Amino acid sequence: MTKAASKRRMSPRLRTEAKWGLGFIAPTIIGLLILNYYPIFETVYESFCKTGDFGIHNQFIGFENYKNVFTDPEVYRTLFNSFRYAAVSLVLTIVISLVLAVLLNRKMHGRSVYRTIYFLPMVCAPAAVAMVWKWMLNQNYGLINHLFGTNINWITDPNIAWLSMVIVGTWSGIGNNMILLLGSLQDIPKDYYEAAAIDGSTGIHSFFHITIPLLSPTLFFIIQTGIIGALQMFDLPFMLMDQSSRAWPTVKTITYLFYEYAFEHGDKGYGSTIVVFMILVIGILTVILQKTEKKWVHYD
Repeated sequence: MTKAASKRRMSPRLRTEAKWGLGFIAPTIIGLLILNYYPIFETVYESFCKTGDFGIHNQFIGFENYKNVFTDPEVYRTLFNSFRYAAVSLVLTIVISLVLAVLLNRKMHGRSVYRTIYFLPMVCAPAAVAMVWKWMLNQNYGLINHLFGTNINWITDPNIAWLSMVIVGTWSGIGNNMILLLGSLQDIPKDYYEAAAIDGSTGIHSFFHITIPLLSPTLFFIIQTGIIGALQMFDLPFMLMDQSSRAWPTVKTITYLFYEYAFEHGDKGYGSTIVVFMILVIGILTVILQKTEKKWVHYD
């Protein structure tokens, strides 16, 4: 037996430990296979089928569903709504979170209290948040119109409804991003700022030439996960907006379109095709972001 083969040979004790290790992680592996990976393959398979009643007796129809998806105006309209929400809410969330993180990184009275207050929206159930905001934005008895003395149709006007959804989504996402940026700010050595001050650098100049470059890995993570999360948004428009409202077409997302076909119309084949289409769009965006990463993200 060669030396390499003898090294690969396991003793009875190591084999026993390996079996016990596999036994302990087996529930997790089985759970991943059943709950995560099997639905992926099943979704891809159903996207090539016309789904029968109760999801059985699928009829294979090839790329017919894909032809319909790529020529369906509603798919592109809902995708545009998702992109519009993602773009505006992500920019607002990052800017506000960055400002708050910089302010709360300084020494001030009640700093821990402020951090907790800004993080509270992240621990609230999205459905509860949407219901509370739906009451606040109500035209007749909502708190917002009462405080400002206005009579705005926040959730029924097609020109305003999507902005209302952006406001709620931004408010909900500030806390998580603020904590991430705050942690990164605390890892930046103060020596950089002291050296810049000696060279005559102002606070604003140091912010854009020291803080932002050193925060770029965290910002990249927030942008990437924020885009993916925004494109998958479902609960906020579903709970906040009335599907019978004239403003609904302006806030209807592509995720809800999947839900509509798969569960309301019972066409799980077409719904699965929409999901695969979403995966392709998110995958393309992820590749583009990864390609641009080296141009503006600094890890040193």
